[in-house]
This record gives sequence, structure tokens and C-alpha cells, in this order.
Amino acid sequence: MEPSSSPARSGANVASSVIRSICNPLIRRGIDLCRLYRHAALAVGEPGLRAVLDEDAQALAALVADLQHEVERAGGVPRTHGSWRAALRGRLVEGMARTAARRDSAWIHALAQDESNLLHAFERALVGLPEESATVLRRQLPRLRGIHLDMHSLAGPAHS
Repeated sequence: MEPSSSPARSGANVASSVIRSICNPLIRRGIDLCRLYRHAALAVGEPGLRAVLDEDAQALAALVADLQHEVERAGGVPRTHGSWRAALRGRLVEGMARTAARRDSAWIHALAQDESNLLHAFERALVGLPEESATVLRRQLPRLRGIHLDMHSLAGPAHS
């Protein structure tokens, strides 16, 4: 039997393929959200909020870099760009924030919504993945949940 057709080799190829197909869409979404966080960090008025948003943007950038590394290790080409929709979303949120009575609250609301969507995408991706593939995403969940807690605590006062 050829080494490339052995069951162990075949399983490794499947795991690598799964990592590439699952991680690249998450990388794109992570890049999009990181870009929105950076945009918000420059746009909000409260210095403390700026610092939190910048810190969360850095955490998202690290998450993206880790996922890109995993895709490379799996023999794939990782995404390096977000979607065109992200730039459009940034302009939309900026326009809404400009007209809102509480500008920072509008940014927080939009970030909380997008961050929650990314967290749910990670959780959905984990369902049904083989254990060796799921490990890659599970390592990122604490980082993503930390950002989620930041947004949840900020969004509470933002809606009052």
C-alpha cells in the first residue's frame, strides 16, 4: 500500500481539509470585525472605551493570526483580507453613530452585534467537527469570549 493512501494519511488529509474550509471563513469574519473595532476605537469619544476597543482589536488580530497559522500548517492558503461588506458596514455604522444622540453607544451596539455573530459562527463551526480539527477553534474560544464579555458589559449601560 502506498503511504499516501494509508488510512492514517487519509484521515490527516481530511482533517487538514476541514481546518482550511472551516478556518478561512472565520478568518475573513475576524478580519472584518477587527477592522470595525479599529475604526470604532478611532471614532468613539470616551478615552477608556477607546482603550478597551483597541485592546479587543488586538485580541482579534491575534486570533486571526493564530487561525492563519493553522491553515498554513494544514497545507492551505489562509485568507489575508476581509470582505468588501466590512468597509460598507463601517461606513453604515459611522453614519448611524454620527446621527445618534449617544455616538459611543451606537458603536458599542454595532460591535456587540457583530462580535456575537462571530462567536456564534465559531460555536456552529465546532459542532460536528472531528476532535483534532475542533481543537484549533477551541483554543480561540476563551479569547473570543473575553471580547464578548467586554461588549456585553459595555452594551448594558449603552442601552440605558
